[in-house]
Amino acid sequence: MNLLLVFVTEEPMRQRVYVDTSVFGGYFDENFQDGSIQLFEHFKRGNKILVLSDLILRELELAPSVVRNLTTDLPKDKIEFVTFNEESHMLAKRYIEEEVVTKKYILDAQHIAIATVYHVDVLVSWNFKHIVNLRRIQLYNSTNLKYGYPFIEIRSPKEILDE
Repeated sequence: MNLLLVFVTEEPMRQRVYVDTSVFGGYFDENFQDGSIQLFEHFKRGNKILVLSDLILRELELAPSVVRNLTTDLPKDKIEFVTFNEESHMLAKRYIEEEVVTKKYILDAQHIAIATVYHVDVLVSWNFKHIVNLRRIQLYNSTNLKYGYPFIEIRSPKEILDE
């Protein structure tokens, strides 16, 4: 009788999700609450990894405490912290130069750039004008391709929740 033993040494790959501040605010907005709450539940259970940037943390400092505190209930080993570095800065600048968005929306370009540079699986937002917008997604990805970066998946929270 042959016995086959299989040892799994790695935990399953979890989706790395960069969320912008609209997802945090959406948690308390009746129009966006459902998707945001469900997504944060995935983070709490460890089904998905929350990718947080120093840029998001600075934005959250201006938010009400109830919004700021959303990350305190999350297991710290299920959060990945990234920084807005020189590479992210240059890519965001290229989005402006390529007219994906105007300088007025540099913050949106910076979020896309951070997520791209850190190769997240998906960037999630409720911003349908400058981020989760098919034409802009195509332009962000066209710029990424032009400068040697990978495509970035950009979706609303509802689009990435497991069925």
